Amino acid sequence: MTLTQLRALVATAELGSFTAAGTALGYTQAAISELVRRLEEECGLQLFHRGGRRLTLTPAGAQLLPHARQTVSAAQNAEDTMKAVRGLTGGVASFGLFRNADFYLLAELGERFAAAHPDVRVRLVGVNAALVAEAVAAGDLEAGIVVLPVTPSGLEITPLARDEVLYVSADPEHVAAPVDITTLAARRLVLYDAHVGWADPDRLQLAERAQVAGVRLEPFIEVEQAQAALHLVARGVGDTFLSRAVAERLTRTEGLRLHTTTFDPPLHNTFALIRRRHTQLSPATAELARLAVDLLLHHSMLEHRRPLPPQEPPEP
Repeated sequence: MTLTQLRALVATAELGSFTAAGTALGYTQAAISELVRRLEEECGLQLFHRGGRRLTLTPAGAQLLPHARQTVSAAQNAEDTMKAVRGLTGGVASFGLFRNADFYLLAELGERFAAAHPDVRVRLVGVNAALVAEAVAAGDLEAGIVVLPVTPSGLEITPLARDEVLYVSADPEHVAAPVDITTLAARRLVLYDAHVGWADPDRLQLAERAQVAGVRLEPFIEVEQAQAALHLVARGVGDTFLSRAVAERLTRTEGLRLHTTTFDPPLHNTFALIRRRHTQLSPATAELARLAVDLLLHHSMLEHRRPLPPQEPPEP
């Protein structure tokens, strides 16, 4: 029982003749008659009464017809959906972004994509890069832009650009010189992204430095949002670290009196496009990814704006 046979059954039942059904479906009368005959053979039942001026369904044909209509309708809906996605006239673009993407590209990305493709719905998931990477690896998101390093295997990773991570404090003496890992370990730290903790890419880099230096990093207070961390830092509760774009934007917009310095050696957020290996993005998500990469590479505060060759994380 094939979809073509079911389409022939539905058209013949609705139009009353093989000739009319053939015209509607783009087949000859003989082809429609043969499709129905093969369907009857497979069912082992006669589906139409023949001999009159108009073909009518037998009881068996009448019972099969609603199921045939449902199958044909579902197949047509699937075809229409794929056509809409191919033409960027419908469908959903699914894309992940690191949590602080709003300070780099999120608003402009949504605005530009909506203006260019008003019929495509957009799902932008902005959480910590570690969670975005897990969602892409699991197939819950088609692709995303994250901060490296990320740990899931099976990802194709294309580094794009980077932004320096700054040490932030309300105490001018704490930022009089670049901060090394030993100094960092001795300070009271207020860290954000409490949910993912040490899976956060910035923390992963610093934890590696701490391990090499033989020191231990422990947050004094953990919160979820960068804004909350900066407000605590401004009150003198502890110090934190943030990428330059986020630190400077929040310090300015929140009106906080904070001071920054670099790390020794310098610490960077490296932004990368990720997708699962050996998969093809839907046209809508591919276009959203292209626009996101373009916006990120043109961000005035970022370094290394030319995409680097794809890389893959080591297999566990």
